Amino acid sequence: MSGENQTEMSDNPTQHPARSGADGPIDASPEEREAAQAANDADALSQAQAELAALQAKNAELAEQVLRAQAEMQNTRRRAEDEMSKARKFAVESFAESLLPVVDSLEAGLAHRDATPQQITEGAEATLRQLKSTLERNKVIEINPAAGAKFDPHQHQAISVVPPPPGSAQEANTVVSVLQKGYLIADRVLRPALVTVAAPK
Repeated sequence: MSGENQTEMSDNPTQHPARSGADGPIDASPEEREAAQAANDADALSQAQAELAALQAKNAELAEQVLRAQAEMQNTRRRAEDEMSKARKFAVESFAESLLPVVDSLEAGLAHRDATPQQITEGAEATLRQLKSTLERNKVIEINPAAGAKFDPHQHQAISVVPPPPGSAQEANTVVSVLQKGYLIADRVLRPALVTVAAPK
């Protein structure tokens, strides 16, 4: 190949296309490379700003959801407290209302000044039955263990340990007698029964 042909090939721009890099053409001038870099930086900044705006919008949405949930929780707690307060109030009112007939019976009995002792006794017994029935309707139940029943520390309170009755085969740690009845209210001990307990033989 002659030198003239080599010169022609080197002067032909189609034989050597400009190579490109990340910052623009490698053969570009510094000004062109700087402009290409600035364009790339502007694109990256625009994308970052869009992502930031999306994250800020999501953050605002989540913050609003948290505030809404907190407000709903406070409202729920307030409603629950109001309902509990009303339940307590109406429970006491219902119990008090159920006792009013007992009061009426006692007052009616006392109004009979000329009642005989037998009439007074019968009236008191009837009023007591009425009172016990009222208590049972309100889930207030007697604790009155029979003699020989096993001592239950959850419902009984031992006042003393005594020898078993003469001639009995009563086992130790069982109830000998009830000094004062106890009461349950809705399966919870309102007052334990006061009892004496059989001593070991």
